[in-house]
Amino acid sequence: MASHTLVTCEQLGAHLDDPLWVTLDCRFDLADPAAGRARYQLGHVPGAHYADLDQDLARPPGPFEGRHPLPDPDVFMARVAEWGVRPESQVVVYDDSGGGFAARAWWMLRWIGHDRAALLDGGYPAWIAAGGAVSQDTLPFKSDDMTAGPVRHHWVIDSAQVANALGDGATLLDARAAERFEGRVEPIDPVAGHVPGALNYAFTDSLAEDGLFRSPGEIRQRLKAVIGAAEGDDVIAMCGSGVTACHLLLAMEIAGLPGGKLYAGSWSEWVTDHTRPIATGPAERSRG
Repeated sequence: MASHTLVTCEQLGAHLDDPLWVTLDCRFDLADPAAGRARYQLGHVPGAHYADLDQDLARPPGPFEGRHPLPDPDVFMARVAEWGVRPESQVVVYDDSGGGFAARAWWMLRWIGHDRAALLDGGYPAWIAAGGAVSQDTLPFKSDDMTAGPVRHHWVIDSAQVANALGDGATLLDARAAERFEGRVEPIDPVAGHVPGALNYAFTDSLAEDGLFRSPGEIRQRLKAVIGAAEGDDVIAMCGSGVTACHLLLAMEIAGLPGGKLYAGSWSEWVTDHTRPIATGPAERSRG
């Protein structure tokens, strides 16, 4: 049976030799972009391909774009084919950062129409803790074509659409940590703060202390405490550059609140235009 949100280490372990299961290692470090691949080369889930945030899950940004703009869907689909993904494949993605990077791959697979995608609950740390096998082998790319789709272009919105949607009462949910949302610290982008009218739900709030996702009911309760009566399709997810926002969209899916949109450019795109308003401090409004 296909999984669309989470799989356990036990489930992945039972399918390591299944040609219909494809695993992607998405480990990454924003401060050291080469570190994820280096960790992959030291050891990874057997059969896993490496999916690089900068090279595979994004493209180089233009002057008025965020740090990790989405690649052309056809380019991404070609890379997905090279990883051996076929329409019938079950794809499992993981990282060692609570799913913060792997969720981007999960969302992008669904974006191009491949719904058989799930995140390994607990990621690589859980795999190691469970005694999972480790390999240093690097798999060659495949050469077959991959047909997914149709691409869900309507899942992505830009800065102008965000501003209009807020005026129409949409809920903009920012997945960054509170100290970044409130503008108390900003380690990456040139300007601190948040989009006026945005609410804050750190992506890590969906995780328990052991690094596993909380139960669907608990995630829903936590989300509803922030967004109130809003439903999934009322929500626009953002973060620093459209990466951990995908983790928020995964959590919403788990909680039975599907339909959220991704502001792919996110904060790093918002601040490229100095005429756009900026707020600091806690959220100005509450839906609770």
